[in-house]
Amino acid sequence: MIQHTGTAPTIPAPADQNRFGKPTLADVAALAGVSEATASRVLNGSARVSLGARGQVEDAMARLGYVRWRAPHTQPPGSGSIAAIVTESSARFFSDPFFARLLRGASRTLSAAGLQLTFSIVHDQNEYAAAERYLRRGGVDGVLLISAHGRDPLLFILQAAGIPTVVCGRPLAPSGAWYVDADNSGGARTAVEYLLRCGRRRIVTIAGPRDMAVGIDRQTGYRDTLEAAGLPALIGYGDFTQASGEHAMTRLLERRPDLDAVFAASDLMAAGALRTLRRAGRKVPDDVALIGFDDDPIAQHTMPPLTTVRQAVEEQGAVMAQCISALIDHQPMTEPHNKLPTSLVLRESA
Repeated sequence: MIQHTGTAPTIPAPADQNRFGKPTLADVAALAGVSEATASRVLNGSARVSLGARGQVEDAMARLGYVRWRAPHTQPPGSGSIAAIVTESSARFFSDPFFARLLRGASRTLSAAGLQLTFSIVHDQNEYAAAERYLRRGGVDGVLLISAHGRDPLLFILQAAGIPTVVCGRPLAPSGAWYVDADNSGGARTAVEYLLRCGRRRIVTIAGPRDMAVGIDRQTGYRDTLEAAGLPALIGYGDFTQASGEHAMTRLLERRPDLDAVFAASDLMAAGALRTLRRAGRKVPDDVALIGFDDDPIAQHTMPPLTTVRQAVEEQGAVMAQCISALIDHQPMTEPHNKLPTSLVLRESA
């Protein structure tokens, strides 16, 4: 197995964290002329603060209009609520194991911190409007935004309202948002490099949606690797579903009948491609090598089992949960984002 290792950094506050005007703990400390640690002790009711410093911090909070979202030391355990908002259709949510894996990792970490995780599926205009009304009423302490497409309006609504938010994956639109991502381009590059070492030269890809950074980054890793090898790229597009993988594979076979390898940007699309290849009489891996991405459970149950790029989905959910807890508690964070490592898992399809 080809393994990339690395320790994910602590998730951070971006440089433009106050761009929407919501005062931060750092702002309070600066105005009061004290350290952030001292300002935090005042918020937590610690006795280890002089009366003079306490008065300065409280005065700075009043002048700035600073409001703490949650006071975990004074509220009963479990009173905090975090909303996971998934901007996909119900069909996609319930058919793709990625979402269950991510929420499982987040839920375990939040439960340990005394926070409850709820989730909502937001897909059409009415659901967006309902979600916005709910969030503006202050129904949650923070939000995990999952599967955002393009310039997702919810992200900007959340930021404008000052609601602590962590995004799953790099937002496509510049926003200064906190996010946790996988090394999507690096994982794609590892997969294509492996196919090249195996002697494959007519390598095509089934890429993900063009309005999501995850789709773009995995396509970029594929394209850059072939370009460095002096080989042409051929790209079909899907939406991370099995049906889209079947359709894209059909089109790619029509355009390049002599293809000898496929890199699919998700295991579900790889499973769909496998069905198309079988119907076309192509043997995997003898005629066509096939690699997916995710290492979802389906990867072990296809015939043959899928070689795939593993991403730590449960860990991604856990790190998102750690980040949202830190944002709510105004804990200092130092890195601009988190990018979790990926690894290539070798099975029988390539």
